[in-house]
Amino acid sequence: MSNDTYRRFDPWRPSPVKEISRKQIIETHYFDVDHVTYESNQIGSFERYFIRENNGETVAVVALTEDGMIPLVEQYRLANHRWTLEIPAGHANMPSERPMEVAARKLAEEAGYEAGRLTQFARFMNTPGYSTQHTSVFFATDLKPAPRAEIGPETPRSDVRLLSIDDAYQMVINGTIADAKSVVAIMRLKLGIIDHLDD
Repeated sequence: MSNDTYRRFDPWRPSPVKEISRKQIIETHYFDVDHVTYESNQIGSFERYFIRENNGETVAVVALTEDGMIPLVEQYRLANHRWTLEIPAGHANMPSERPMEVAARKLAEEAGYEAGRLTQFARFMNTPGYSTQHTSVFFATDLKPAPRAEIGPETPRSDVRLLSIDDAYQMVINGTIADAKSVVAIMRLKLGIIDHLDD
């Protein structure tokens, strides 16, 4: 097999399949589930199930204190039956809430900080094989203490841990921090990419 590519990559080139029908089968606050039927020239009709986000995409925020520490939130994740260390994140409470507003709210609610400055620096697809979910990641600086809120019944007493970039990076490498948005943000910090946001 050749490694040569004879065309430029184009993420928007025409689809190789045709959508025939779509039916919403589950509706929740954060997402819906659709049952979709497609037609393919190779195999004919086939079906898939997709998760579709509501109220905009996921918003996450990695903050850096004046002394270079990252606030990470301990959360119990029911679906995976384990505790995680994550950067603050969440969704809009209503369609009119803007991503930067979500970032500011989640930083205060979960980590206990108000940011003097918020800058979006990344956006990625979480699970493109079966979900429309995207996550926008913001960088927060000029922090001041703010009141925290309860995260939810699954994490009644969440703790915030302040870690240096190097310590957080080591926890990514050894698998202690496994949450995707937190991994993306910490790796960006470690690589120094965020240092060039004003360039």
